[in-house]
Parts: sequence; structure tokens; C-alpha cells
Amino acid sequence: MSSIDLNNFISESDFLKNVAVDNVIFGYHEKELKVLLQQPSGFSKWTVTGGYIKKTETIEEAATRVAFQRTGLKNLFLQQFRSFGSPKRSKDKEFTPEKISKLSGIKVPADHWLFDYYVSVSFYTLTEFSLVRPKKAPFDEHIQWWPITDLPELFFDFKEIIAEALKALQLHIFHHPIGYELLPDKFTLPELHILYETILGKPLDSRNFTRKMISTDIIKKLNEVRSIGAHRSPFLYRFDKKKYDAALKDGMFLAF
Repeated sequence: MSSIDLNNFISESDFLKNVAVDNVIFGYHEKELKVLLQQPSGFSKWTVTGGYIKKTETIEEAATRVAFQRTGLKNLFLQQFRSFGSPKRSKDKEFTPEKISKLSGIKVPADHWLFDYYVSVSFYTLTEFSLVRPKKAPFDEHIQWWPITDLPELFFDFKEIIAEALKALQLHIFHHPIGYELLPDKFTLPELHILYETILGKPLDSRNFTRKMISTDIIKKLNEVRSIGAHRSPFLYRFDKKKYDAALKDGMFLAF
């Protein structure tokens, strides 16, 4: 399912056929992990953000382009986690030559490559929710955030792709300092704690978590507090970007 203007894409020669990128864009808002989804015009089902790969770009450049087009943000954290391919991937009762012909106004034959075997190289992307201004593709009716626990009906194998993206994120969270991409610039330790619990889907001992995070030396305590009620003014923290980048490059291990 392409995320570009279908009328132009039917005969488009600038893109690789049967190879696409799917970009599972995660955000964190109100103690929920959310994913940015798009709904193609004329269809009831939704897809993850994605599109076909231009012949002039690498796979990573395609994923970066998709992330920027949908969020308006540059230099996002992208992680390739799996590829998906199956002879039946593009089979869906809503995605037919007749439906595409009707929507595009162009006669699309049943043997068009859009309905052939195609492979998806999948990435997940982490974003700071409040900074994103979702922008739909020309062929999309809607684009919006959905809680990971309450997804709409999805095309093809996108439900599996999202599930696998979450598994990858849960694994990588022990080896990479994930919070920088998902939290505001300044945060409290309880907020960081809740983020990790939300992603992992399980409770974490707060004392052990705090000790582990401080021991990484990638967060620094600020001389500022957040007033959240009587006698409750926790200190704010910020990621040390230089040490954070080094941890991303060299890896780390957190055992909670």
C-alpha cells in the first residue's frame, strides 16, 4: 500500500517495484505509548506510515524521508528491526484492482505489480509527541496517533509489524538509552520510570530503576523542580547529549 498519490504512482518509474519501507512511528503521551497511523482515502482500514523506495535513495534514506514527511521532524531515531515478505501479503478484500481502478480513475489490471509479492523493510522511529505535527500523504484521508493497546482495523500484516516493532523496542531499551527521543527536554525520575514501565508492560522497582539510571551517567540532575502538589516537588533531569550519543554508539546494558 503506497503512501503517495496513487494516480501518479500507477505508472511511476522512479520507485522500486515490490520493495517498500514501513515505518512504525512511536510517540509517548499521557502515560501511553502511541503509534502514528494513516488511513488511505476510500478505505476503512489503516496502515503504518510507509511508502515505496525511490531508485535514487538507500533504504535508510527512504525511511528517513517517510518519517520527516509524516512528522515534520528531522534527525529522528530510526532502527531497522525486520523484513516481511509473503506471497499473500498484499491480499485483502478491500485492496482489489476494481477498488483501485474506481478510486484512481485508471484501469488497473489484476496482474499489476501492486498486487504482486512485495517485501517490506521495517523500521521503528521514536519521536517526542508534542513536537509532531502529523501530515497525511496525498492519497490519505486521515493520519493520527493511536494507543498501542487500542489499534483500529489494519491492512495486510501491519498488526504483526507493529507487534514486532514493539518487541524490538522492548529488547533495545535494555541496550540503548531510549528516553531522550520520547520525553520532553526536562523530566522527573518518576516520569522516566513510568515511560520504561509503559514500554516494557510490567512494573519496575523504583529504587532499583533510579539507581541503575543514575549509574549510567547519561542523565544529569538540574537545579530545578516541578511542583506537582503540596510537599511534592521532584527535581528535574535532562539527558547529557554527549554521553547519550556515546551510549547509543557503544551500547549499554540495563538490568532492571
